[in-house]
Amino acid sequence: MKKNTTIYALMVLAAFLWSGAFIAGKYTGPYIPSGSVTFLRFAIASVLMYFIMKATQAKEPQAAYKFTKKDIPHFLFTGVVGMVGYHLFFFESLNYTTAINSSIIRAIDPVITVLIAFVFLHQRVPLKQLLGILLSLFGVVLTITAGDFAHFAEMELNRGDLYMIGAVVCWSAYGVYSKSRCSHIPPVVLTYYSFLVCSIVLIPVSLMEKPWEFLPSVPVSAWIALLFMAVFCSGIAYYIQQIALRIIGPTRCSIFVNLVPVFSFILATLMLGEELQPVKILTTVIIIAGVCICQAAGNRSEAK
Repeated sequence: MKKNTTIYALMVLAAFLWSGAFIAGKYTGPYIPSGSVTFLRFAIASVLMYFIMKATQAKEPQAAYKFTKKDIPHFLFTGVVGMVGYHLFFFESLNYTTAINSSIIRAIDPVITVLIAFVFLHQRVPLKQLLGILLSLFGVVLTITAGDFAHFAEMELNRGDLYMIGAVVCWSAYGVYSKSRCSHIPPVVLTYYSFLVCSIVLIPVSLMEKPWEFLPSVPVSAWIALLFMAVFCSGIAYYIQQIALRIIGPTRCSIFVNLVPVFSFILATLMLGEELQPVKILTTVIIIAGVCICQAAGNRSEAK
């Protein structure tokens, strides 16, 4: 139980770091196109994870990982589907749909994860855990709409919405696959090779955006934001997620994604001067309650 409590705290930290990417994106967006910023983010993160991997293996030589050809498909799946697939679908969706649509669709990640785990792993979901997921999902929707459900009347399913659904499916599949097929691979190793595959695949995408034309004019603030996303949002947060997937599983791990909008609103208020409305304080309580119910139900299920 103490181990789980620690991983819960780390996943809250990961959610906080992921929320910081939205703020950092405000600084990089005007200067670096999406393909290039994603490539640079994961290329830098790959270098970081390489040194972390080597340091970890030096500290625990008995647990050192030996690269084998049979693991290549695992790295290709997590790198292409979990990293490249998610980010390309996500950035492409923003070209066709509204932020409200994308945010609401992104919040169904725990539900998609449960469905994938149920279909492919035959993983049972306790009723209380499902209720916790739905409560947290309701809190996210309430947060995004600021209590004004009239937003739903304006929603129309378009190409961008379908792209965002594809992004959520990629993210959920990445979590479930990592838990079910990659348990023999140390988290730091899987994270490193996933980042490396992502970086290599994105090289031609980045070249198509002609980085030599815009990189010289990128300001210092944008480079700092990029480094923050690479080191904290990618390197540290994804490493924490991989450890959490082994301990608490993809279903309970995915529920922490619903904390990202909460932290995003807090950071936007403190750093961007946006107004924090009372309804958002209420939705914060609802989301956290849903997370707590989900985790408590999962603990009881494990005990049984």
